[in-house]
Amino acid sequence: MSTGKDAAPVVTRVELAEAIKNATEEVFATMLGMELKHGDVYVEKQEAVPTSGVVSLIGLAGPWIGTGSLSCSADFACRLAGHLLAAEYAGVCEDVLDAVAEVTNMIIGNVKTTLENRLGSMGLSTPTVIYGRNFQTRSGGKQEWTVVPFESEGSRMCVQLCLAQNPDANAKSTRAGFPIPHLLNI
Repeated sequence: MSTGKDAAPVVTRVELAEAIKNATEEVFATMLGMELKHGDVYVEKQEAVPTSGVVSLIGLAGPWIGTGSLSCSADFACRLAGHLLAAEYAGVCEDVLDAVAEVTNMIIGNVKTTLENRLGSMGLSTPTVIYGRNFQTRSGGKQEWTVVPFESEGSRMCVQLCLAQNPDANAKSTRAGFPIPHLLNI
């Protein structure tokens, strides 16, 4: 939504959360045949807390830049992969990590498509998936994440997005359009 004739386009946190909810529920219903219930949206700041499980990250670039993420337990990642690939997985393996990456790509890709109508064309990077115990993820700088928690089959999953206007969007720099860096503490 634009605030004036010459003002830059803006997306509110409520609109961003709604785009995440809609995209996630659509992907889970149509591609996975799984039902989800979303929880209360919250904002997460840069206080990295050690976690375990699977995290998938994907970058957005264009006039707006950022990172989208899906995080869940290893068990939920295996169930998600099972629904997507019509197979059973007892533990995290290459197929499970690929499935989580693909689901992240679909969800954040749908969010990107929704936002492009207002914010302009954006590119989407290849997802990066991290799996393990006791690791931390955090963004460089002082970014805020819009986090939408979901519950399915007794497990929790979070989809989150950090989005900011690209200060170099009109510059002739080779860095224009690069997403906000995402740093990992492992």
